[in-house]
Parts: sequence; C-alpha cells; structure tokens
Amino acid sequence: MIILLLLTLIQSNVPVELFAIKNLTPGIAVFGLSFISLFSGMIIAKDRTSSFMLRLLTSPMRAGDYILGYTLPLIPMAALQILVCFIVAVPLGLEININMLLALIVLMPAALLYIAIGLLCGSLFTDKQVGGVCGALLNNGSAWLSGAWFDVELVGGAFKAIAKALPFLHAVNAGRYALNGEYGRIMPELYWVIGYTVALTVLAIIAFTKKMNSDNP
Repeated sequence: MIILLLLTLIQSNVPVELFAIKNLTPGIAVFGLSFISLFSGMIIAKDRTSSFMLRLLTSPMRAGDYILGYTLPLIPMAALQILVCFIVAVPLGLEININMLLALIVLMPAALLYIAIGLLCGSLFTDKQVGGVCGALLNNGSAWLSGAWFDVELVGGAFKAIAKALPFLHAVNAGRYALNGEYGRIMPELYWVIGYTVALTVLAIIAFTKKMNSDNP
C-alpha cells in the first residue's frame, strides 16, 4: 500500500504519465502476492518439522490432500489482499466499474500461483531457507520481472525474454487488460499463469511426498 501511495504521489508531480493508476494497481496487487508465498512457505516448512505433522501422518490423507488443505485457507487471504489494494486505489483515482470486479477475478489465478510457489518451497526447504527464497529472491523477482511499475519493453533484450518466459508479467498484464476492458487479451495471458500454477502445484505435491518420506522413514 505504501508503494502504491508513493508512486501515485510521484505521478502527480511529473509531467508525463509514468505510473497511471489503472496500470499500477494490478501490478502492485500481483507484487503483494509474493508475501503470500512467503507466508505459505513458512507455514508448511515449520509444520514439516513439528509434532503436528507427525500426528497428521497417521491419517489416511494423501500428499494432495495436505497441499489442498494448506491452499484453501490462503485463497480468501489472498483475495482480501487484492481487494484492499483496489480499495486503496479508488481515492487515488481508480474508477469503480464492472471491470474492477473482473480484474479481481482475473487476478485469482495469480494468487493460486504464488500460493503454489510457497508450498513448493516449503516442501523443499527449511523455514529459514524459505525466508531467503520466498522473501528476498521471489519478492525481488516479482518486483522487477512482472513489469509492475515499468514497461519491460523499454529494457528489451534478455531481460524482456526472461520476463515473458515467467508468469509474473502475464499475471500483471491480465489484470491490466481486465481493468481496461480489453477482454479479448485476457485469456492468452492467463494461460501462462494457469499453466505455471498447475505445474507448480503438481511439483509441490511430489516434493511434499518425497520430503515427508525421507524425513519420516
């Protein structure tokens, strides 16, 4: 929220449109989801080493059930975080219309993406390692490679190619297209996000299974 306010203040004091609120809001919303990754990763990493997980392992649940159980409570948290971002943007100039609701819906696959990243990291690493991967690495990666506050086309080259190969830029673009009413351009971007989400969720289930088998022979 602080970043959103600061960049809007900068925009109000420069003669060219650098941080248009319609473009900035979806970018900040997606960037903020990186903290959901950190939260989910820390939870599952700590649970893996606690007696709580040992008790759960006596149940007939499978690895997919565990991952689903961690994912479901995080979805409303992520949705609320996105909603708050949009609410804060309204007094800063964001217009309230049906496209705002569509943008909120379109950004939910991005929320699932970040949750999946956190659960995968939490299944592979310790809670301290998760802090480094999902904290510093993912936060910075999301900030720079998502195009949240600058156009990656301006950088070009390898940076642009890497950004387009990862899902973060596509998540931001989908939110922007929804907010701007460019409906035909939403799904091509969402396909990237959904594809990465499915792949990372499957990897999280596999990693969780293998890690729990090795930690609890």
